[in-house]
Amino acid sequence: MNTFANHSSGHSFKQFVFQDRRNRRILSIAAVSIIIQFAFFKYLYPYANFIHGDSFSYLNAADNNLTINTYLIGYSKFLRAVSIFAKPDIVLVSLQYLMIECSALFLIFTILYFYSVRRVMQVVLVSFVIVNPLFLHLANLVSSDGVFLSLSMTWFGLLLWIIFRPSTKVVIWHAVVLFMAFTVRYNAMIYPLIACLAFWMSRLTIQRKLVGVGLVLLLCGWFVGLTMYQYKQLTGHWQYSPFSGWQFANNAMYAYRHVDIVRREPVLAKYRALDNMVRNFYDSTRDLTINPSEKAMASTFYMWSPGMPLMAYRDSLFKNDTAAKELKKWASMGPFYKEYGIYIIKKYPLHFLEYFVWPNTRKYFAPPVEFLQEYNSGNTYVTKQTQKWFGYKSYFVSTRMNTIETWVLNYYPILSGIINVVMVFGLIYYLILKGWKNNEVFNKILGLGASVWLFNAGFTIFASSAALRFQSFPVIVTTVFTLLIINWMIQLINELKNEQTVQSHNTFAPKITT
Repeated sequence: MNTFANHSSGHSFKQFVFQDRRNRRILSIAAVSIIIQFAFFKYLYPYANFIHGDSFSYLNAADNNLTINTYLIGYSKFLRAVSIFAKPDIVLVSLQYLMIECSALFLIFTILYFYSVRRVMQVVLVSFVIVNPLFLHLANLVSSDGVFLSLSMTWFGLLLWIIFRPSTKVVIWHAVVLFMAFTVRYNAMIYPLIACLAFWMSRLTIQRKLVGVGLVLLLCGWFVGLTMYQYKQLTGHWQYSPFSGWQFANNAMYAYRHVDIVRREPVLAKYRALDNMVRNFYDSTRDLTINPSEKAMASTFYMWSPGMPLMAYRDSLFKNDTAAKELKKWASMGPFYKEYGIYIIKKYPLHFLEYFVWPNTRKYFAPPVEFLQEYNSGNTYVTKQTQKWFGYKSYFVSTRMNTIETWVLNYYPILSGIINVVMVFGLIYYLILKGWKNNEVFNKILGLGASVWLFNAGFTIFASSAALRFQSFPVIVTTVFTLLIINWMIQLINELKNEQTVQSHNTFAPKITT
């Protein structure tokens, strides 16, 4: 069977992108489209978008030049770096949008450089990343989501270079980009594992593979060690992520709620005070008409909401320590809540699977729009600190839209669900039809994409919470690779038709005798 050609052997990537007439035209159209879209979007949304809570936490850490915070510190450092050059939020938003679009184009053109697809599919792939409202809304959001998406797409493109055209420069850039992603979002904790797979598939020597992996581990390990040391100084506990402790306790509570009262077993003495608060909360909120928030499944409500047992128990421990700052109180509870959460999960594993893992799996396949659904979390104001940071004339923000709802993103959960199903069946067909026998390049690209999907699914489903802004990178990767699988199937069908035509022609052709 015919294999797909690639451009990597003929000329350099720079020549492929900028000197090829068709690609140069695509880039020109893309540049014009990006500028027009962004200008129109900013007319409708003249102010940046804010998540009340997350955005202000990032800005506070940037304003006070903190080195640890509730969230990883990388995005706050990015905000502080941008503020050196200009105050207005248009600078931040435009830079974030440029980063997202450039990284998306880098990823698409990298794939097209190493693996040729049909011209129609090329147009579809490029159009998907150019005319994509999700990119605009993520860029307009003062949150780590857009920057993390940009770094992730760049990182994935560099993995392809490590596999197919490795060099010292690529290995170094890969380590730097992965390190930056590692400082921005906890999801990047799975990236070194996927990078190991890419190095394994690479043509590099064993020594250079070890150096490449070692450089990643050195940079990420330095950041982990520095973060743990600072938390040790603050709380007395060595820990990298207090966030994970709160997350485990939160996840366990969604399962624990559904354990029948008579089946609840006694807990260890050290958990008893917290556990009593949790049980009393469940018993007092049985009526869902009065407590509609308790209808939610696999969310993050318990770990952030004041008055919930986790917050209430924390406050009870620090009621006599008036000098303790919010960060210290929050971070100090990380190790204990992690122990408690894992303890409850181990005690009721079936409940955890049914009431957290399964609902979160459904959300992963069709991630909810969440905070992207409403502009500025449904509010008309921002904090005084935010006003000062961006130089706003007042602390009121607004849009020129008739509604605060970003309805244009409502189709994304549906699209994501369809794409995931198509990808799963496409991979099944690929294995059944033994597509892996015909093209080594496509096999490696597909294997790398599948590893991102699987590792991210495992991390999100079991230890996190699914939402569109968190899942933007796997959604993009899944969509791109689903389109590549569709391209492969179309190519396969055409080749089978050609073979049948040749066989039919040979069957009915007149035989010449001598």
